[in-house]
Amino acid sequence: MNASSITEQSEHRVARWRFALVLVAFALLILAVVVQLVRLHTLDQPFLFEQGEKRTVRHEVQPGVRGLITDRHGRPLAVSTPVVNLWVNPRQVNVDELLPIAQDLSLNWSSLRSSVLRNQQQRRAFMYLQRQVEPSIAKQVLARGVTGVYGDEDFRRFYPAGEITAQTIGVVNIDGVGQEGVELAYNQHLTGQQGSRRVVKDLYGNVVRQLDVTQIAQAGGDLILTLDLRLQYLVYRELKAAVQQHKAKAGSAVLLDARNGDILALVSQPSYNPNNRAQLQPQAMRNRAIADLIEPGSTIKPFTVAAALDEGIVQVSSTVDTRPGHIRVRNKTIRDIGNYGVLDMTGVVQKSSNVGVIKLAHQLGADGMWAFLAKAGVGETNVLGFPGEAIGRLPYPAQMDDLRLATVSYGYGLSMTPLQLAQAYTSFSQKGCRMPVRLVLQDYPNARCTPVMSADTAQQLLAMLETVLSNQGTGRRARVEGYRAGGKTGTSHKVGAQGYDKSAYVAMFAGLAPIDDPELILVVIVDEPQGQEYYGGEVAAPIFSRIMQQALRMRQIMPEGNAHKSPFSVPAVDREAA
Repeated sequence: MNASSITEQSEHRVARWRFALVLVAFALLILAVVVQLVRLHTLDQPFLFEQGEKRTVRHEVQPGVRGLITDRHGRPLAVSTPVVNLWVNPRQVNVDELLPIAQDLSLNWSSLRSSVLRNQQQRRAFMYLQRQVEPSIAKQVLARGVTGVYGDEDFRRFYPAGEITAQTIGVVNIDGVGQEGVELAYNQHLTGQQGSRRVVKDLYGNVVRQLDVTQIAQAGGDLILTLDLRLQYLVYRELKAAVQQHKAKAGSAVLLDARNGDILALVSQPSYNPNNRAQLQPQAMRNRAIADLIEPGSTIKPFTVAAALDEGIVQVSSTVDTRPGHIRVRNKTIRDIGNYGVLDMTGVVQKSSNVGVIKLAHQLGADGMWAFLAKAGVGETNVLGFPGEAIGRLPYPAQMDDLRLATVSYGYGLSMTPLQLAQAYTSFSQKGCRMPVRLVLQDYPNARCTPVMSADTAQQLLAMLETVLSNQGTGRRARVEGYRAGGKTGTSHKVGAQGYDKSAYVAMFAGLAPIDDPELILVVIVDEPQGQEYYGGEVAAPIFSRIMQQALRMRQIMPEGNAHKSPFSVPAVDREAA
């Protein structure tokens, strides 16, 4: 064997060895891959699945729509409309691409750019562009396909009646939580339950596939109110016009169904637009019909007379000598507008005599007066149980000396809300039984009506209240064309820093119609009317007349023949004793 053959054999053995080494390396590599695949598909599968879901699967919240609020006839007062919340991930977005979006949303470009850059520096992954955007505008924004811009479904509260029902219905905040009125009082009932779903999203946040629904969104409960939107609008229109005419500080009105205590209209002035709160003044949100305390003034005098009648101290025909038109109680002289002489009980109410009711109150005594007014609802803690509802005040008998008892008899030294005053007048319409009131039709009052006076006394007082609207009464301007009505004027001084302010008044009227079988009770309050007219008979009585006439016709109550053809002329209004 020569040297060249030996060299060739040696090279051949090296080549075989190298080939075997490569095969072994490939085999080991394949084995490693197989082992890794087996491990990934067995031991590490749960971990990998979890990591994959974290990167692609998202849980989306499905908002639950808030319940509908309607009036007694199904007219919507508060509804929820679909909107879109637009937001951006500052980590993903190119800030310069947001310029056209800022123009779409009417946003200040420099402010938006600064906010996004600041959030980028802070490594934040979320900031709102704009909440509660109309779906059509949101669709236009999202159609631009800007990376990092997203939209979530939501609902926005809308109030079709606007400022007409603003204080009563209330408002919700941007998160859909009730802040005022019915929205706050029944927030839990109205709030819907959120749902959720699992979806697969791509790198840009687009939904690729819906996996499943983990929880179904549930709508909140609906509310049907006792309000009649037609009557609410009528009362609102007339009250607003009167407040503007007399340049008054504020006003309120309550219209009740005299048969069952349902609140048909609850109005406050000034008001606001709950759909646009950009220029909202906080005082405009106040529901003055249930939140403002007033001293009822002469509107309480019928109850003083009723108490004396019901206790048997006097009869309808009994007389009281009011001469010489004033009376001195302790160190204070209390006056009537004029010297009315000797009056029967009807005359005391008709002329609104302070002297007459003071003498009756002193015969009743503090205990008798307190017990009767308490049954009538004066000083009650609340009527509806709404947030912000004011608590009335009635001094206890031990707090009533002769002077305090005298002032209470004609409506000073005690306080109540306009709604409480309207409720008290139901005792005249329901044969002496004070009705519970309600604002939500689904609510059934636990308590039955509260006996206040006998049915005979209530009937006698109705006849007296009708005479207030005669030529000899203080409420001529409250006459209701076509119907027999009755009521009581009232004017009270407001309390100022130095006691009662002689230049600040509250004008009021409380009345019922038709008087022989009342269906409606209306209380009108005008706070601080300006000008020469400021008495209840001049300011509040005409409002009562206009509202009641139209309301009775809307309720399809037939006019009473010649009731509107009064034989009385209508001279200047007597100013009732305050």
